Amino acid sequence: MKLRCAVIEDFQSAATTVADWSSVTADVDVVTFTEHLGSTEEVAATLAEFDIVVTLRERVPFPAEAFARLPRLRLLIASGMRNSVIDFAAAEQHGVTVCGTASSSTPPVELTWALLLGLARSIVPEANSLRADGPWQSTLGADLHGRTLGLLGLGKIGGRVAQVGRAFGMEVVAWSQNLTEERTKEVGTALAGSREELLEAADFVSVHLALSERTRGLIGAAELARMRPTAYLVNTSRAAIVDQDALLAALHAGTIAGAGIDVFDAEPLPAGHPMRTAPRLLATPHLGYVSRANYATYYGQAVENIRAFLDGEPVRRLG
Repeated sequence: MKLRCAVIEDFQSAATTVADWSSVTADVDVVTFTEHLGSTEEVAATLAEFDIVVTLRERVPFPAEAFARLPRLRLLIASGMRNSVIDFAAAEQHGVTVCGTASSSTPPVELTWALLLGLARSIVPEANSLRADGPWQSTLGADLHGRTLGLLGLGKIGGRVAQVGRAFGMEVVAWSQNLTEERTKEVGTALAGSREELLEAADFVSVHLALSERTRGLIGAAELARMRPTAYLVNTSRAAIVDQDALLAALHAGTIAGAGIDVFDAEPLPAGHPMRTAPRLLATPHLGYVSRANYATYYGQAVENIRAFLDGEPVRRLG
């Protein structure tokens, strides 16, 4: 009898087209779900008859209660090799193997620059005006060359964002709690003396930090107030690093020039949410990791994980 595999959060119906599943289809029936499962109750009701679940990033939590209510579940695969919303101890207790996949840092780097450039040159309002027979030119673009790019975080993604900034002729300065002068020299950036110093100096601030207790709420009302009224904030990292209410207040008050946001406190963003209509905001629905090549890696390696599990030799185990 075949096992049943659920692929959840497959919003683009891409999971079975970007990867070859033929190595497992003789043993596994694959069913994809394009709607978000917003609660443990929905997870339990939808996935109760599945032996394998492939989930996307960290949008759907799998707490202990979920494992307790999924008695058939034997293999859970998450894209990426880190996941903060899976209770690994509960998975082990219920006999569930948890595996991950590789994930490229290239797509979020590219989206960071899409947002930053879109903000700087008012691409969306100008394009919308053109399509609506509106005014021919109504904004003045913000220059990049000679301006300061401030990076909160200079890891793999932040380092590559810095390289692009330098290619545009920007001065790049970076800060994080553990950032060293050795690392900034390696990437060709300056080391800010403090978070506050970076916020006060930068024309564009981009967030590239992992979420932790130290970074949660790192940018709040006081920090936003330190930014120049002509400065822009971009966050393609984790929503909780920037206080969403404080950001909304700054955007409505015009105390910063604008923001490019790809991550939100609630995802998918509910209909009517104030982040959908905030002024001076260029928002995208968490597209940072969403690219054809990255999805081919996610789902291609998910298939490999399933095959290895079926063969009794799980790979890329998490937890």
